[in-house]
Formats: sequence, C-alpha cells, structure tokens
Amino acid sequence: MKSMKSMKSVLAVVMFACVAQAQAQSDYPSKPVRIIVPVAPGGNVDIVARTVAGELQKSLGQPFIVENRPSAASIVGTQLVQKAAPDGYTILAHSSTYFTAPTISRVAGYDPVKDFAPITLTCKAPMVMQVHHSVPARTIAEFIALAKSKPGEITNASSGNGSTGHMAGEVFSSRAGTKFTNVFYKGSAQAVLDVISGNAMLMFDQISTSGPHVKSGKTRGLAVTSAQRSPLFPEIPTVAESGFPGYEDVTLNFLLAPVGTPKPIIDKLHAEVVKAFQNKELVQRFSDRAIELVASPSPEAFGELIKSETARLSKVAIDAGIKAE
Repeated sequence: MKSMKSMKSVLAVVMFACVAQAQAQSDYPSKPVRIIVPVAPGGNVDIVARTVAGELQKSLGQPFIVENRPSAASIVGTQLVQKAAPDGYTILAHSSTYFTAPTISRVAGYDPVKDFAPITLTCKAPMVMQVHHSVPARTIAEFIALAKSKPGEITNASSGNGSTGHMAGEVFSSRAGTKFTNVFYKGSAQAVLDVISGNAMLMFDQISTSGPHVKSGKTRGLAVTSAQRSPLFPEIPTVAESGFPGYEDVTLNFLLAPVGTPKPIIDKLHAEVVKAFQNKELVQRFSDRAIELVASPSPEAFGELIKSETARLSKVAIDAGIKAE
C-alpha cells in the first residue's frame, strides 16, 4: 500500500512539473531576453539584431536586450550562449563566420550543427568585389589575368581571419585559380580605408557597408557576389555572369538558441520574426541598403541550411589551409 502511495506521489510530482513547464513555455517570455551579438557594434549583424530585437519586444511585450560581446573572432560571445540555460532567455545573433570558426580555431569549442538550436535566418547580405583604382583591371577576366601574372602579389583586405570577406576571397580564388596575399584587420572599416588609400588592392565586403565607397568612386566595383545584379548597382555584373556559372556567396545572419531549448519557444520566436518581416516598410528600408530581410520557412529548414553551409565553408577553409593565427 505504501509503495502504491509512493508511486502516486511521484506521478503527481512529475505531472505538476510537466504542467509547470508547459505553463512557463506558453507564458514565454515572462522576463527580459538577452540577444548576444559576438561582434562589435555598428556592423550588419549588430544592426539587424537590434532591429529584430525591437520587433520582438513590440510583439512579445518583454525587453529584448542586445549585448555585444566581441572577442576572439566571435568565439567568446558564441560560447557564452552555448553555455547558457536552454530556456529561451539567452539567444545568439550571428553571421556566416559561425560555420567556419570550429574548423579554423581549436579553441572554438562548439559544433555548428549539434551545439545550438536553429531559430531562423534574419537576412542575406551580398558582397561587392572592389579594387583600388591603381589596379588596371576593369572586368573579372582582366583581374584574373592580372592576378595570375603576379601570383601572391594581390593583397586581399578583410576584417579578419575566417571573416565573411576573407572566406569570399578564398571561394573566388579557388574557382578562379588565383592566389592572393591576405591582410587582416580588426574590422571592415579599417580594411576598406586601406583599399581606398591603396595600401591594399582588393576587398570583398557587404554592399551595405562598401556600396557608398563604390558609388562615390573611391573604389572600383568589379562584380557582386549575389545570384542577380544589385538594384543599387545595376551596371556591375555578378561573378556568376562573369565566367563562373552558379557562383553565389552572400553573408547570412541568423538567430540560434542553446541546444535543448524547448521547441515551443523556438517556434514562437521563429513565428514572430516571420510576422515582423511582413512589414513592407521595414523590409524596404533594409533593401535600400542591399540587405534582404528574410526568415527561414521553419527552424528545421534553417537547420538543414546550417548543415550545408558548414560543410561547404569548412571544405573551403581546409582546402585553403586556413588556421587561426
């Protein structure tokens, strides 16, 4: 009899815990949510994360607080979220560097596929391949011929080892059969300034940040990395139409949660981002800067994209012999 009573007590406790957990998930969020951005303020990841945070705050009624944790090529901020409680109150806003950091650095300490719960894409940002005016090439074909005639003499500026601009240069180099000398900076702003001044010759950078320099003539745009021409630069061809069919290399921004975060919370966050991006004025505001606000069809679909991008970019890093300095 005592055994039966004990079993009923255990079942009652379990049922109470399940009900309490379900209630907590249905009430989510009931307190402020942190969005960790593992890079410095002011870039695309930060700007899009703050926009999404504002939209989530309006729709869900709790503060969504962006915290910048820039250090060690985004690894510190990423690890902070990896170790956070999987309760939906600490999430990560990241970019394509997330896919390659574990391949490049031994201290990354995470598996891009297994150690985080995918929520959704937030945007796609195409890049422009730009050169200093001293570079005589005005087309991709001319540039490749120049690079092959001077192997290793073309300096490619980027915001860091394994950054999106660095990896875009490696992807292009692999397809074109060229060799660049990489020059790494602490941010894209300093990198593009050195291209403008002529201290570096080449840079792949988001149109949203380097577009104004191309528009003003401070640098020369040779091609854009998107599948279609940019509406902001209809005169600049794509890499794909310049002799590399199927080429597309755009920076992805997205949201992740610690692995184990309850699916109802993941689904709620995904649904709210989808709803926010139905705001045509908001989408147009970013489109005017060559940033496409786009949510994944589902968290599961985004998970499949994580697998494919991790495999693709990790292979580029391995083939190019890229390692942390």
